Amino acid sequence: MLVIRLLAVLAAIGIGASLIAWMLTGNPRYRRWAWNFLRAGLVVVFVFLALLALERVFLPLV
Repeated sequence: MLVIRLLAVLAAIGIGASLIAWMLTGNPRYRRWAWNFLRAGLVVVFVFLALLALERVFLPLV
C-alpha cells in the first residue's frame, strides 16, 4: 500500500513539474512527458484496483 501511495505522489510531482516546465519554456516535449506520467499513473491505479478486486473474489474461497 505504501508503494502505491509513493508511486501516486511521484506521478503527481512528475506531472506538475512537466507542466510547469512546459509553461515556462513552451517546449512540447515537457507536455508529452506529463502525458506519459499521467498514463503510467493510471496504469498503476488500474493494476492496484484489479488486485483489490481479485482479492475480494478469491479470499472467500480460502
